[in-house]
Amino acid sequence: MANIQKRFPSIPHMKAKARWRIPAFAWDYMTGGIGMEENVRRNSDDLQKIMFMPRYLSAAPSPDITTAIFGQTLSAPFGVAPVGLAGLQWPGCEPPIAKAAQAHNVLHILSTHATQSLEKMKLHSGPMGWFQLYPPNDARMETDMIERAKRAGYEVLVVTVDIPAVTRRDKDIRNGLSVPPQFDARTVFHAAMRPHWLLRLARHGIPHFENLELYAPKGQSIKEFYDFLGSVLSNHITSDRFKQIRDQWPGKVIVKGVLDPEEAAAYMAMGADGIIVSNHGGRQLDAAPSSVSMLPLVRKRLGPDALVMADGGVRSGLDIARMIALGADYVFMGRPFIFSVAAIGDDGPAHLIDVLKLELAGTLSQLGCQRLADLHTFLHQPE
Repeated sequence: MANIQKRFPSIPHMKAKARWRIPAFAWDYMTGGIGMEENVRRNSDDLQKIMFMPRYLSAAPSPDITTAIFGQTLSAPFGVAPVGLAGLQWPGCEPPIAKAAQAHNVLHILSTHATQSLEKMKLHSGPMGWFQLYPPNDARMETDMIERAKRAGYEVLVVTVDIPAVTRRDKDIRNGLSVPPQFDARTVFHAAMRPHWLLRLARHGIPHFENLELYAPKGQSIKEFYDFLGSVLSNHITSDRFKQIRDQWPGKVIVKGVLDPEEAAAYMAMGADGIIVSNHGGRQLDAAPSSVSMLPLVRKRLGPDALVMADGGVRSGLDIARMIALGADYVFMGRPFIFSVAAIGDDGPAHLIDVLKLELAGTLSQLGCQRLADLHTFLHQPE
């Protein structure tokens, strides 16, 4: 463990190692965005502009970083964002990430596009597990997925609303990305350069969309299956559609992918229990604003009592503190958890959580801040 601490003291170190273990086609999918990828950079750049003013005439030796969501006490105000195609990026990575979240008492959101089924993954995430629904435009498919999530024991449904159309990401088109992967000359070359990835693939098997394959017509080719997914998972979530989902789900409903404060208020008025401010990691619209730039506006519109969470560009405990100071009750991140397991192995996600806890607690101590709720009072806004 001491060696892991020395070799991987932060997310950038995990990312650098992961880069040399993940094939180019999977790396491009994970780290890339749409268009010129300005929105990916904007998420990070805007976060780095947020400054704090430390106050040393204070007593905050042991800051409290615990928090509570829906009455559930959590050990830290950050958790695992949904990651699609995670098993392609690093084969077999989904269970150890979920297990680490449960062991460390932080939230874990499973993607509809996971390569492990929602039923299997709930066994790993336990009470920390939420399920993210990409609402299909097929009513029977939607109802069945919701019923499966109920039976599996999920209590929180995260409805993602920012995928109204199939996106064209240049790198993925050039790489011919697919699940299962098509091993043409290009992908074979990429994979051959990454033996650790190949060994994981041999151990865990070819990844599949386990949550979605049972709904596709039998005997389809890979292209036909992708066309099927594009046809059923691309649509605007109208107010009527959202109300139908709200009526079907007996637990809490979170809306993910909201940037506009008025839209956030509209979802809350229709029965949402919380909002995740997100631009989908810069993967949907290159001209969209960063999550962190819209977060304080959403908080102001919804008021102090609404549950407001956020993701986008978070790469340290300091970044988590920045999001919380600007109005987030909880912060999610996805890519760093893939970095951690690819760089370190199945112990990587637990190590990442430890690192983030230490960085966040260290940030609060440096500021002289005892509680997460007081972070906003340390924001520094130069004249």
